[in-house]
Amino acid sequence: MDYTNATAEQHITGAKSYILSSPFYISLIGALLALALYDIWFRNTDAYKKLKSIPGPPVLPLIGHAHLVLGITPTEMVLKAIEYFNYYGETISGCFFNLMVVFLTNPADFEIILNSSVHLEKSNEYRFFQPWFGDGLLISKGDHWRLHRKMIAPTFHQSILKSFVPTFVQHSKKIANRLEAKYLGREFDVHEHMSQTTVEILLSTAMGMKQLPAGKECARYAEAVLEMCDIIQKRQVKAHYRFDFVYQWTQLRKRCDKMMSIILALTRRVITERRELFNVETDGVLDQQDGLNARASGREKEGLRDDLDEIDEESDVGAKRRLAFLDAMVEMTKNPDIAWTEKDVMDEVNTIMFEGHDTTSAGSSFVLSLLGIHKDVQARVYEEQKQIFADDLTRDCTFADTLEMQYLERVIKETLRLYPPVPVIGRKVNEDVRLASGPYTIPKGTTVVLANYAVHRRPDCYENPEKFDPDNFLPEKVSKRHYYSYVPFSAGPRSCVGRKYAMLMLKVLLSTLVRQFEIHSNVDETQFVLQGDIILKLANGFKIVLTRREV
Repeated sequence: MDYTNATAEQHITGAKSYILSSPFYISLIGALLALALYDIWFRNTDAYKKLKSIPGPPVLPLIGHAHLVLGITPTEMVLKAIEYFNYYGETISGCFFNLMVVFLTNPADFEIILNSSVHLEKSNEYRFFQPWFGDGLLISKGDHWRLHRKMIAPTFHQSILKSFVPTFVQHSKKIANRLEAKYLGREFDVHEHMSQTTVEILLSTAMGMKQLPAGKECARYAEAVLEMCDIIQKRQVKAHYRFDFVYQWTQLRKRCDKMMSIILALTRRVITERRELFNVETDGVLDQQDGLNARASGREKEGLRDDLDEIDEESDVGAKRRLAFLDAMVEMTKNPDIAWTEKDVMDEVNTIMFEGHDTTSAGSSFVLSLLGIHKDVQARVYEEQKQIFADDLTRDCTFADTLEMQYLERVIKETLRLYPPVPVIGRKVNEDVRLASGPYTIPKGTTVVLANYAVHRRPDCYENPEKFDPDNFLPEKVSKRHYYSYVPFSAGPRSCVGRKYAMLMLKVLLSTLVRQFEIHSNVDETQFVLQGDIILKLANGFKIVLTRREV
């Protein structure tokens, strides 16, 4: 028995000696000790103390709240976020390892961040877009962003948008006829068709392509964009994918490379073709102010305003020739007085192609689904169309017609309120921020997540906030709300540069479809399964049924 005990003690002593003399174990113990000391130091910083004054879930040592998103799906993420806001209130703090985050849902706090000229930098999470967008408008910062915003915003001038309407009509009729031939009377997922159509519209308008790619190249591009959104979302929320040295050896990286090759192939083709065929004298749009311009601009006088409104209201002496998005950039690369490179063109085309198509395809799909559910709203939309088009519902839509579509516009806005395509916005605060909603200070360097989805559903801003009610956007109701209680296109200096383009395209597209089809849905909103990817979508698809209207 004594021999056995002595042998056991010898084994234990040997093991201790091995551990204490092993470089691996010494390094491991040293690393754990360093991490523990760092965690103690981090929790005693002034920034962390300010963060912890804001409500939030209990924080674990070292990892903070990282365990809360471990293994969570995009669908579960939406439900989890709603649960936390209901429990902790309108302002929540979080800490993912050493990354400090504050989630905001109060419109007064939104205004502080979005209207600031200090907090213009996007949050660290946007770096995962960099291989795709480079230094494009969505993720760039500083003087680079200011120059690009200044040069790109005029390419979405109202006169240019007016010139796009016939092309919007052409593609809207094309998708309507395609859906009638293939799906009439049958349930189908409309999103993939809206996605392909919005790609084709962008190529034909902002990118100026005269001949679209043959076959299914546009559809493949749209599918690749959806895949890339899934990849980026995984990199943002899954801890091991956040580290480049780990990510580069994963299957996700291989999948990303494959999708990027599809996306960049189309981008290069678009730029090459436009450079070869563009003629500044024949392809520019003559900007001549008329009554329609004044009417359209007049509706933007109140509420949130940005540089796009100021550009539309410029009073130039005489007619001015304006260039659409890609045409303007091609010209800028030829101008020695403008610092605009071939890489700048590539980055901005990739950015606008993503922002302009994925958001509008999701938005149009949500509108069609909701019209199928709310037949009373659909009837009012159709009645308005009959009043506008009189006894010729099949004629082409004009820019003047879109100005009369006030109820349809309210339907689109209400859809974007309940289901904003971009459900959250991320910013980095560059100095301490005192919030308006409570006795809290966000420390400098913190990531701020502005939850559009949540601010759009505040009961103090919207009566019956969960109900789909287009009359929420009657002028008398809008005037009583905080301006920043509705920000589907963001707001302030970094508002979406294509917001007017998107609204005009949606009006033409939806008007065309509503005049040709009656829309039905076999599900209601309680059965929507929201998927919190980069762009908000339905995990169970946008299922509708179309039947031909008797005109």
